[in-house]
Amino acid sequence: MDLATLLGLIGCFGLLVGAILQGSSLLIFLDLPSTLIVIGGTFGVTLVAYPFGEIFGAIGVARKAFFVKELPPEGTIEKLITFASKARKEGILSLQSVMNEIEDDFFLKGLQMAVDGQEPEALKEMLEMEIEYIIDRHDKGAEIFSSIGGYAPAMGMIGTLIGLVQMLQTMNDPSSIGPAMAVALLTTFYGAILANVICLPIAAKLKLRSSSEILVKTLIAEGMKAILGGENPRLMEQRLHAFVAPSQRQSNF
Repeated sequence: MDLATLLGLIGCFGLLVGAILQGSSLLIFLDLPSTLIVIGGTFGVTLVAYPFGEIFGAIGVARKAFFVKELPPEGTIEKLITFASKARKEGILSLQSVMNEIEDDFFLKGLQMAVDGQEPEALKEMLEMEIEYIIDRHDKGAEIFSSIGGYAPAMGMIGTLIGLVQMLQTMNDPSSIGPAMAVALLTTFYGAILANVICLPIAAKLKLRSSSEILVKTLIAEGMKAILGGENPRLMEQRLHAFVAPSQRQSNF
């Protein structure tokens, strides 16, 4: 569980609810027509823009904003250097004995290909191809949430226009002005909340998660190629350290 995402959402909604309760009841901010316009309208527009498969795929990708098990770059480099030293001393087939230590599927795939005798360039090419598809999936997920973050305020404005039209047509009936004004204002409120508290922050978090994951996978691809090529572990470590910030560089030598 990503505590930053969870605490951010809880804190934001908590402050909003607290501010509302300081001046009125929370119930006056609950309006079914406004909810239908914003939630239903935003979902409908999203369906127009994207096929079902990509929308449900984005929902799956969105879990990374809340649940993530990241491989730290420095830990990945350390493992690769250890495996390089072992392969240089005992042969590439010796890596088969450490495969049960790896939980990451991508890392495990690279080790398996190395043990199976794949050529260094071919191994790196295949891993890089998989990285490209991962980037594409992640970008689509973040793009959909960014799009929803744009559609929601627009649907809020449409709801506001609907409410204003209804209000202006019934100015002679004071009892109808309140409900119409509520729709006019609350749709904008709901659209702003959906976009700026939920969708756009999730899109930003997904982009950050994707960058971190791609960095680790790139390190694995470079490292496995170097291991298969019999590169000196010290030189390999220096090359892999170029991918990370100086504060994350931990030398094994």
